[in-house]
Amino acid sequence: MSPMQPQRTYSVGVEEEYQIIDPVTRDLSPSAGFLLPEAQQLLGEAVQYEMQLSQIEASTPICQTLSEVRAHLTRLRSGMITAAQRIGKQIAAAGTHPFAQWQDQRLSPGERYSFLQQNYQQLAREHTIFACHVHVGLGNRSEALQTMNHARGWLALLLALTGNSPFFHSVDTGYASYRTQIWARWPFSGPPNCFSSLAEYDALIRMLTIPSTIKDAREIYWDMRLSSRFKTLEVRIADVCLTIEETVMFVGLVRALVQTCHERVLHQEPFLLIRPEALRAAHWQAARYGLDATLLDPLSEQMLPARQLLEQLLQFVRPALQSQGDWETVSQAVETMTHKGTGASRQREIYLQTGCWQEVVDFLVKETARGIS
Repeated sequence: MSPMQPQRTYSVGVEEEYQIIDPVTRDLSPSAGFLLPEAQQLLGEAVQYEMQLSQIEASTPICQTLSEVRAHLTRLRSGMITAAQRIGKQIAAAGTHPFAQWQDQRLSPGERYSFLQQNYQQLAREHTIFACHVHVGLGNRSEALQTMNHARGWLALLLALTGNSPFFHSVDTGYASYRTQIWARWPFSGPPNCFSSLAEYDALIRMLTIPSTIKDAREIYWDMRLSSRFKTLEVRIADVCLTIEETVMFVGLVRALVQTCHERVLHQEPFLLIRPEALRAAHWQAARYGLDATLLDPLSEQMLPARQLLEQLLQFVRPALQSQGDWETVSQAVETMTHKGTGASRQREIYLQTGCWQEVVDFLVKETARGIS
């Protein structure tokens, strides 16, 4: 059997966090308590609270193909938009809101969110950010951990591609992903370290939970981690993407990267042992400059322009994309993104044209619904 034959399906699941928008003021609206029952009538348990009442999360079921991912994201976004309309609100997909103030937000109900606020205090109160998480099925935890060792060096490039949060508190932050900077203040965020074995990883989790440093493994918020709930490797690096097509592109790249790196684990191929300081610097570069960043090539340890490195990533994962029938879909979407710009650059273009934050929000609402009939 060829190592890239899709007998291992590498199933995927996607979680997107959306902004709830007041259509009059275009500000965030703490309306999840009203929106959630309406959304669950349409979408069931796929819709859940997030930390703030001005945000809401939707999750796909387990998918085997990108076509399934696209269909479920379309269904979820469409249902969320319809439910929001029923209560006089709108839905937007961006990593931060252009002008909303954290002081105006309210915590969602539930023991977990109360614990997070009690434990993390101001970090939790200011947590008005929106992400996309992708789970890739890997049943063997030891292999999943070693796959993470191989894949971690590519995460900065995925961040550069998906930056969608340039504005915060009515300021152009200068970042492609300012959400990443807000999130980086949490104690167990950022790129994961390397682990020699699953025993070493499990020992770290036990050490952190014994003194109540964290409540459980769900508070290990690395940009890539072993899921504590599912038999998956979870990638948490991205801002929530503006459009469905961009999310599908990101999911395809993530699955292909995990598949490629897993195959390298199975063939006992070595990985580059990148120092955590270098990875954190690369993640900062990606968050700051997006596709204009200069990033570390995890195969050669050379510094390359992000757009050149993106071409190398496509070639690195091409066999995996082809084995899943995803090459044309993903490569064309990447080409489109590099020409029209990331979510962050497109938001900036709207603001430069109009000088109006409300126009930026209107653009976000429109793009969030793109492709939904």
